[in-house]
Amino acid sequence: MTLARGNIRGYEYDRMVLVFSMMDGAREIPCAVSASAMDDLEHVSRTAPEQREDQFLRLRDQIEQCASRKFVAREFEGNPAGIILRSIDFRG
Repeated sequence: MTLARGNIRGYEYDRMVLVFSMMDGAREIPCAVSASAMDDLEHVSRTAPEQREDQFLRLRDQIEQCASRKFVAREFEGNPAGIILRSIDFRG
């Protein structure tokens, strides 16, 4: 089972992650992708914080596929439990 697209919550400067959600039916799954993971995917050194949402939109398909894989593998973190994506999650 794969997840459906949810909402973009925005960039959290203190955690250096872009927060978004995925949907498992009617249940919203909190997700986040690290800024460094997005930069690694685009092969850039550092994207400005105000450009993170645009960067996420460019990479959204790849990011959401990875989130779905971690969901199926039950790789949840935090409280409430969610999906955290780091650079290592995109190496394959």
